[in-house]
Amino acid sequence: MSSGSAAYQVSQLDELEAESIFVMREVVAEMERPVLLFSGGKDSIVMLRLAQKAFAPA
Repeated sequence: MSSGSAAYQVSQLDELEAESIFVMREVVAEMERPVLLFSGGKDSIVMLRLAQKAFAPA
């Protein structure tokens, strides 16, 4: 794997993360009392991390 393709993969992941955070903020803005269910699995951990990035104070 060349460094160019590695950089592309990282930027693609950053783009997906940013889109996920945007969607999460949009959903929270529309809901009265949004919740995030957490089971402790890998998907839940990713969602929790995205929520932290989306809503933690800067």
